[in-house]
Amino acid sequence: MTDPDTKLLPPWDQHKPNKLLGQHFLVDKNILQKIIGAAAIKNTDTVLEVGPGLGILTFEIAKRAGKVAAVEKDPALAETLKKEIEKRGITNIEVIAGDILKMPRELFARIVPYRVIANIPYYLTARLLRKLLEEVAQPKEIIFTIQKEVAERIVSRPPRMSLLALGVQLYGTPKILFTIPKSAFWPVPEVEAALIKIENISKNIFSESGVSESGLFSIARAAFQTKRKILLNSLARQTSIDKASLQITLASLGITRLARSEELSVGQWISLVARLDKNS
Repeated sequence: MTDPDTKLLPPWDQHKPNKLLGQHFLVDKNILQKIIGAAAIKNTDTVLEVGPGLGILTFEIAKRAGKVAAVEKDPALAETLKKEIEKRGITNIEVIAGDILKMPRELFARIVPYRVIANIPYYLTARLLRKLLEEVAQPKEIIFTIQKEVAERIVSRPPRMSLLALGVQLYGTPKILFTIPKSAFWPVPEVEAALIKIENISKNIFSESGVSESGLFSIARAAFQTKRKILLNSLARQTSIDKASLQITLASLGITRLARSEELSVGQWISLVARLDKNS
């Protein structure tokens, strides 16, 4: 349980959380300071925050960063946050009302180089990571508070890889910094959270290998959709290459004919798709 003395109260009237938007506000002072400490924010940083909510994390980031771009989907919260910022006389926070998944590429391009620090709605995790890593100007670093189980999936290694783990590890290096109890949020969620950091973000692995992002994900998505199925069989269905040739290709990469998608490393996926492109 969280000590009542460590609980944060928002500086304005309580906001009724919107369940449809997955709102769970951070209310633990100690956890807040742990997140801020782990983020090591510099006064030259531009920080993108997704789902600022009541501004509890936002204001702490703004004390240290050069600029904060806070994207809030809930229009009522966005308006309340703007008023609180004006009341406090804070000049380095820009509140942008809207859905982060629908934000144009221009938003991300104009804040480059930027970092992402956020306590996001859990349902948003996979789609937001895909947008930040694949679709728009990439951040230098991502620090998210997300569901603990999802964080563990993201940092998984063979033989427990998933499409989510592959999709993140192709672009950066993820690690779990610490776990967060359910009691640190209001309202209390059903699951524990974790703070995850993704660093060394780039698309270099694609440019250096010559493998296309779309080509790799087309094959990987189809392979992971048939989880626990033999990779060889999945590839035979997806490509025009005969099964015998595919088996030879897998063997040359140190991949057995009975291997499953979750058993391949990031490097093996890159090598496999490069070889398939060459043989097709």
